Amino acid sequence: MSIENFPALNATLNAASTVFIAAGWWFIRRERKLPHIACMLAALVTSTVFLACYLIYHFNVGSVRFTAGGAVRWIYYFILLTHVVLAIVIVPMVVLTVVPALRQRFDRHRRMGRWTMPLWLYVSVTGVVVYFMLYRWFPSNELKTRFRIRTAELSAPTMRS
Repeated sequence: MSIENFPALNATLNAASTVFIAAGWWFIRRERKLPHIACMLAALVTSTVFLACYLIYHFNVGSVRFTAGGAVRWIYYFILLTHVVLAIVIVPMVVLTVVPALRQRFDRHRRMGRWTMPLWLYVSVTGVVVYFMLYRWFPSNELKTRFRIRTAELSAPTMRS
């Protein structure tokens, strides 16, 4: 896997987290505790793998500029700003939600989960939206060139002596 694949992988992990969080909420609303636990553990794992992949990608690539203009630019930066701020906030919130569950303090877990779930869901969904806006719907010329070069390298015949 090359570094150019990481944005799509990250979006996929965020989308998976979204599905797991929503399913976990759906299960607990119906008092189905074991499927709830399974979904929330899966959301925790996919979010953790996402964070690792995100850090690896940006350590290697740096920041990627959004170059579209007009109203789209303002919408993108609003989504990005709220996503980043809440992504930072959500990490300790998830810990403060999971630890009481592990200690079987379900009253505390429920109280914290009411705040954590919608924010975590927002962060996961907006992560996918940011990916589409930055890499698919409004990619910069630099990104278009980078991906075109990568595609050319893959399809070019190799010469062996």
